[in-house]
Amino acid sequence: MPIRLLNKLQQFSPLTENDRLFLRAAAERRRLMLRAGEEVIAEGERPTAVFLFLEGWAYRYKTLDDGRRQILAFLLPGDLGDPDEPPEREMDHSIATLTPVTLAELAREDLERIAGGHPTLAEALSWETLARGAIQREWTLNVGRRTALERIAHLLCELFARLAAVGLTQGSACALPLSQAELADATGLSAVHVNRVLQQLRSDGLVRLHDRRMELPDLTALQQVAKFNPAYLHLHYRRARPDAEDLPVA
Repeated sequence: MPIRLLNKLQQFSPLTENDRLFLRAAAERRRLMLRAGEEVIAEGERPTAVFLFLEGWAYRYKTLDDGRRQILAFLLPGDLGDPDEPPEREMDHSIATLTPVTLAELAREDLERIAGGHPTLAEALSWETLARGAIQREWTLNVGRRTALERIAHLLCELFARLAAVGLTQGSACALPLSQAELADATGLSAVHVNRVLQQLRSDGLVRLHDRRMELPDLTALQQVAKFNPAYLHLHYRRARPDAEDLPVA
């Protein structure tokens, strides 16, 4: 069931029961289960469907000829692949799994039907597209202008906010199945530098890391260190509705 996607889309616009049923049916047609470290799709391949990540973490990346890698985005449960890209386009980057992943392949014909028959869902998906672009712009700012401490702190704040939006946080804690090398490749730092920053965040009482989980004891203080403003995530609807936690998604 695409509950995580429904949770996220409902942050942008109130979905109807018809919208939810349509998405559930579309996500049931073809499922894939991948192990950690597998390619979802490689650069140069042509996607035949749109990937919906149901469980597990993945990442977008590009590599140089000498093997150096840049992680371009982390894909979390509820995230879509590239719904707005033409199917004949060759991938200009790759997607691989960080953990075991369950994904659904959504037919592009189903997504095309949304515009005509599901206006509220179409509006929510347009906000989701805007949020994906905004996250990419924020990552560019992260690598280009923020200090090493701000980069790591900002990424941790963003991941926590995105996981919270789809119901995958437990109080101040959440999963963080990332190695220091993966954090380095996402922030343009060396693994040694990432290690130093994490040690500083730990000693300041802002982050606790254990067994692939993260706890943020003082999220407000961490956001101040990161200069983190969640407005770019565009989670308008739930922020504007104090009763939105009661909206059914299952």
